[in-house]
Amino acid sequence: MEHFIVSARKYRPQSFKDVVGQEAITNTLTNAIENDHLAQALLFTGPRGVGKTTCARILAKMINQDDSTQGDEDFSFNIFELDAASNNSVDDIRNLTDQVRIPPQVGKYKVYIIDEVHMLSQSAFNAFLKTLEEPPKHCIFILATTEKHKIIPTILSRCQIFDFKRITVKDAKNYLKYIAEQQGVDAEDDALHIIAQKADGAMRDALSIFDRVVSFAGKTLSRQAVTENLNVLDYETYFKSTDLILEGKIPELLIQFNDVLAKGFEGHHYIIGLASHFRDLMVCKTPETIALLEVGEDTQAKYKRQSAETSMDFLIKAIELANTCDIKYKSSKNQRLLVELCLMQLASIEFDSEKKNNKPFIIPASYFKAKGITPIPVSIPEQDPIPESFEDEIKPKEKILDKTDKDLEENAERLAAKRPKILLKSEKVTSGLSLSSIKKKKEHLIRQMEVILDEEDLPRESFTQKNLEDAWQDYVTKVEKKGKFNLASILRIDKPKLEGNTVMLELPNSTNKVELERQKTDLLRQLRTKLRNFDIDLSISVNEAIEKQYAYTPEEKYQKLKEQNKTIDLLKKTFDLDL
Repeated sequence: MEHFIVSARKYRPQSFKDVVGQEAITNTLTNAIENDHLAQALLFTGPRGVGKTTCARILAKMINQDDSTQGDEDFSFNIFELDAASNNSVDDIRNLTDQVRIPPQVGKYKVYIIDEVHMLSQSAFNAFLKTLEEPPKHCIFILATTEKHKIIPTILSRCQIFDFKRITVKDAKNYLKYIAEQQGVDAEDDALHIIAQKADGAMRDALSIFDRVVSFAGKTLSRQAVTENLNVLDYETYFKSTDLILEGKIPELLIQFNDVLAKGFEGHHYIIGLASHFRDLMVCKTPETIALLEVGEDTQAKYKRQSAETSMDFLIKAIELANTCDIKYKSSKNQRLLVELCLMQLASIEFDSEKKNNKPFIIPASYFKAKGITPIPVSIPEQDPIPESFEDEIKPKEKILDKTDKDLEENAERLAAKRPKILLKSEKVTSGLSLSSIKKKKEHLIRQMEVILDEEDLPRESFTQKNLEDAWQDYVTKVEKKGKFNLASILRIDKPKLEGNTVMLELPNSTNKVELERQKTDLLRQLRTKLRNFDIDLSISVNEAIEKQYAYTPEEKYQKLKEQNKTIDLLKKTFDLDL
């Protein structure tokens, strides 16, 4: 049994022209070598499997070649590869800087390739700074990393940075096709396209997947074998789903979704793929965007056929529904039901200005003829004639001008009587819960009070201080029953004093005054009705001296207690109590 070499190693590029999908970088490096314009510190950054280490090895080999060099010379004595993931200490970097001083025995340059350089420790980075900034003229450093953001800025500023891009699906597929020909594998175009898509821009991953699929399917690589081995949903599933959606066949659509789940696929994976399928159908709508469709030629023809059967409005609505289902999937408690509901909505959405399976039931005329039934013609009813009296009212303007002023006044009054009454803005009914309704209600009560005060036949009986205090206490009790304890406490602060027909009240602060003035209307109504005197008025004043009688802070409360019992001060000092 021969030793098997994986395709990623067997077909690793040996020159810049063999590197896939990085033409801009390879051309730059080739020109830099030819023009002797190569920097002494290079940083290769980009995703995994796109050719960073490969380009570093090719570059190290090319800069040592001359006219006398043989083609198979690899200059292994001049190329030093260091894995920073396992050699990330300060001692490793110090050993490296000690070796840098020694010139090469063969060739012109010593090349140090440090892979995964972002794994170096902070102290190792600092120890490497001086050597990286001013290396010997015979030394070139090539740093490679997948995470450039983890490298300190002082290292980045000393390097010439090359950003490697992801390998496109088209480039990866073409390279896989070349390798399949080299290995004598008969591969379908769609099969290679699925492998390239699964690799997600990494050529090394694409070659690893290719080896795995070849081991499974042998020398014939079909689309079905690839989808089965990679456990991916192929295009045919989504083409069939879309056909069922367009036809409105909800039961068949749910059965197909059940088959997808039975194969081990998640509903989330299915709905994401369906949204992407709708997007690809939209891309096929216009020739300008068809280049965005990354599929094989055979599959592209299928997309064009199905795209012609759908409208743009349908696709936009379908993408919106599928995307909403994708967002809600993880938070849903019943994920299968969520996807099934989305599929039913997709099969019921409107397109071409009509709704599938929901057309108005109109019986065609041919049906009646086949049954021998003569349809009864339906006539449109004529409009009622305009009354003569109304015609007189809308006579031309020149005739109206001939009338006298009295005729015009009578005509205007007659028209006004027939005109519907318009509800003015001020007469609108307001909601009982709105602020405006509460304000209007208070204004109405105040206006009622003013009207009552203007009446001459209202009672104005005399009363005593005792009668006033009883009526005042009744109002306090009434307020407490309504749960307005704050207002009741304010009313108890001072006893009302009668001066003529004016009730005098002193409060300790303006806050209490404002609160009581809000209830002034209701309080006066209670007193006037109880004492049968509508000349009663209320005068509220603020006396700050009263406020001192009330203790609000702990210190004031302590002073009040101290005035009542002087031994409290002794108790506080004896036990060292705090307020």
